[in-house]
This record gives sequence, C-alpha cells and structure tokens, in this order.
Amino acid sequence: MSEVEITASLLRDVLREQHPDLSELPLREVEGGWGNQMWRLGDELAVRVQRMDTTHDHQLKERRWLPLLAPDLPLPVPVPVREGAPSERLPKIWTVVTWVPGQPLDHGSITRGAHAADTLATFLRSLHVPAPVDAPVDPARGTHPRDCKDGFDHFFGAVDAEAIGPDADGVRAVWDDAVAAAAWQGPPVWVHGDLHPANVVVSDGTLAGVVDFGELFAGDPAWDLAAAWVLLPAGSAERFFATYAMADEETIRRSRGLAALKSLFLMLMGQNGDRGLPGGKPGWGPAGRAALDRVLSEHRTPFRG
Repeated sequence: MSEVEITASLLRDVLREQHPDLSELPLREVEGGWGNQMWRLGDELAVRVQRMDTTHDHQLKERRWLPLLAPDLPLPVPVPVREGAPSERLPKIWTVVTWVPGQPLDHGSITRGAHAADTLATFLRSLHVPAPVDAPVDPARGTHPRDCKDGFDHFFGAVDAEAIGPDADGVRAVWDDAVAAAAWQGPPVWVHGDLHPANVVVSDGTLAGVVDFGELFAGDPAWDLAAAWVLLPAGSAERFFATYAMADEETIRRSRGLAALKSLFLMLMGQNGDRGLPGGKPGWGPAGRAALDRVLSEHRTPFRG
C-alpha cells in the first residue's frame, strides 16, 4: 500500500468524488487511533481511514456486521453509513461512520466505577449472543489461551523486566491458571475482541460508547470479559461479573489470564512509545501497569455468575 499523507484537503477531495453531499461538512482530524486515522465530519459523522492497518478486512467486517448488531446494543457504536473505495489519490479503504460522543479512555478516566461496571456488563451481555454460522472467526483470537502461548511469551519477554518487577512469578501464575482452565463449552458468541482503553469512550465519569470493531469475531467471550480488569477501576471486577451473570469459574479463569496478556501488550506499546518506535503509544504504559496490578490483586474466587 502506498504511503500517502492524509490531509483535510485530500480527504475533502475524495469525499467530493465519492460522496459529494458530505464534502462541505466541517472536517477535522481526531487525536488518537492506531490502525485507523479518524476525522470528525460535521456533528454526527466521522471518517475512518486506514493507517497502521494493512488489510481491508477490518473495515469490510465492520461494514457488514455493525449495522446488524448495533440496534441490539445498549451503548453507541460507530455504525457505517457510507463506503469509501481506494482511489489513485488515496489508495486506502475508508468508511463514513456515525460519531460516538465521548473521550477515549486512554485520554480520560472512569470515576463512577460501579456505574461503569454495570454498563460494560450489560453491553457485553447484549453482544455475547450466539453468532451465525457465517460470522468471522479469528485463529489468533477467540480460542483457548493455551493457543496464545507464543503471544504471551513474546509480550512477557519484550516488556522490560524492571517494569514487571517482582510481580513476574505472579503474572506467569495467572497465565498458567488460564491455560489450565477448561475450554469454552457454549456456542461461539459475538466478541468485540479488542477492548482496551483506546477502544471505549467515556463521558461523565463512566462508559459511554464502544468503538473499533475491526477484530470482531465469533468465539470465546472470555476475550471480552478480560475488560473487567483492563478497563474498569480497581475494585470493580466483582460487580462486573455479578451483573454479567453468565460467566462460570472456568471462563473467569481464562478471562483473567487474557487480561494479563492484554496488560502486557499495553505496557509494551507504552514502552515502544517511550522509545519513539513506530506505532508506540507512550500513554498506554501506565494504563497497562494499572491493569496488571488489578489482575494480580483482584482474584477470581469471589466472582460468581
């Protein structure tokens, strides 16, 4: 894919070519985003353009499935409303979606922990319904943690030892417990698959929306339930699982291990950002460390669905 600097002028030109009725709406770049660059379009829309993401699959997946899922979800999500095709001037896929108001959690905070726990649990209960037979699957996600050993080992080894500190044995024990847990016994359900602080928005101290469904797949809900530790403030996981009320002990064990995996990923992205490496996110390091602390301090035993 050609490297093209995406500017407001260029994006407005391709809007004039493909969706002229939207081309004169106010247009401004939105800070953040990793796989996709986001531009606010008027008051109610946004344009998502490929950036780090090298495949069209993620946006094509959102175009197909989000209009079907969104009406049954209790939080706003970015619903595709127009499709942008790659062109000579902009050889990337882009999509016009509904704007989800709020601030990304990696630039904000949750201060109403109980409300956020109930909101997230209710959202995931609504999302985690059996998926149709033609739903997308992901061989790298949605399966048992034991199938992700290489990924865990990579993150565990790549994060500086001093950043993990004396918790290394505890982190490994959480992961080993997840690997030892029984596999998901239910039908494959819809899973967001990539819940981390940049992919949810907050407002008034609580969760206000969920974005970036590019990893959407059918599989094990434990991949999303890891958000109890990755997203919510300390002390919120027990309430989250009580409200969700559909996770057995084995699922909670898998989800806690996956939360450790995701925490290490955030720490690695933060480390890369501190070192000026491409795609790094300096602000993600503290979020990952805080999530890992919650994983280690909030054990699975009190949680009952």
